[in-house]
Amino acid sequence: MQIVVNTRLLLKDKLEGMGWFAYQTLKHITTHNPNVHFVFVFDRNFDSDFIFADNITPLILSPQARHPFLYYAWFQHSVKGLLNKMKPDLFLSPDGFLSLGAKCKQLPVIHDINFLHHPKDSKWLTAEYYNFYFPKFAKQATRIATVSEYSKYDIVKNYGINEEKIDVVYNGINSFFRPLDELTKQQTKEKYTAGKNYFINVGSLHPRKNIVNLVRAFSIFKKESNSDFKLVLAGPDYWGVSDIHKIIKETNLNDDVIFTGRLKDEELNLVLGSAFALTFVPYYEGFGIPLVEAMQTETPIITSNVTSLPEVAGEAALLVNPLDAYEIKNAMLELFQKPELRESLINKGKIQKEKFSWEKSGNLLWESVLKATQ
Repeated sequence: MQIVVNTRLLLKDKLEGMGWFAYQTLKHITTHNPNVHFVFVFDRNFDSDFIFADNITPLILSPQARHPFLYYAWFQHSVKGLLNKMKPDLFLSPDGFLSLGAKCKQLPVIHDINFLHHPKDSKWLTAEYYNFYFPKFAKQATRIATVSEYSKYDIVKNYGINEEKIDVVYNGINSFFRPLDELTKQQTKEKYTAGKNYFINVGSLHPRKNIVNLVRAFSIFKKESNSDFKLVLAGPDYWGVSDIHKIIKETNLNDDVIFTGRLKDEELNLVLGSAFALTFVPYYEGFGIPLVEAMQTETPIITSNVTSLPEVAGEAALLVNPLDAYEIKNAMLELFQKPELRESLINKGKIQKEKFSWEKSGNLLWESVLKATQ
């Protein structure tokens, strides 16, 4: 069997949600299927760490696909030409993009369709491109994988896809996340927040992450609790970050909100594991990887009561309406006032996290591959 894989999101030191999914699941399926030949297709020079086994042949195709016009050039010309020449058993695309009309079976991982529900969260041309092409990708796909039951039925409902064509492959938890001892927690607090307790949001500062409303809720919490808590925003900037700075200035929180930027893996574990609680309140999410990372570090969770988040959080979080700053604030205040509630959420997280592992994810994706190639 020969499988061509879109690996353009495997970028050294720049892995985020979809990138981690690609990295972990591809590492699993390539090393566990030595008799299958995988062709990894990159759009730029790649790091040798991404060539997980001897049964992988890497190729570089231009142009670099980081813009709608270049998406089209790469997938509809460069990749399509390769697929029609090689005629593989399958084209596997962990970021959901396909080559329309290519003469082979194709399996996209469509993580979510936020761009349909919230097009203004993306740049105009990107949203237009996604909303034009992803329904076509879904219809052409031999099978589809996605990362939650919520995303599965969102695709079924909005794209008219038979639910039997879609496989749910949950995300896993990276091995560098682990609980911390009290001394390490205190040292981490000294480094980032002058020793103060803090709430944390993990992930890129994308508009859909609802950071503006989180800051607004934190401002109200500060006034009502009269506490010296800080809010740490751990992740790289995204377009629209100016709105976050604006609300921080309006609420006089300049000294209480800390931006860490992108953190290396071990540092992210320290910052998340030392937090008083994860406050992850996006208004749309296909999965929500920070939830399971918090469970692994034994950090209690406040998260949204919409889309996939209740499914992933289970009973291990306080669920809030992400559009209601007062409801987010109330959850913060409840955790602040009830130590026993924090312990309860941590213990429930230890149970809930057992549902998620990259080994399970890799096995489920491989099952989807086998269904697609039958």
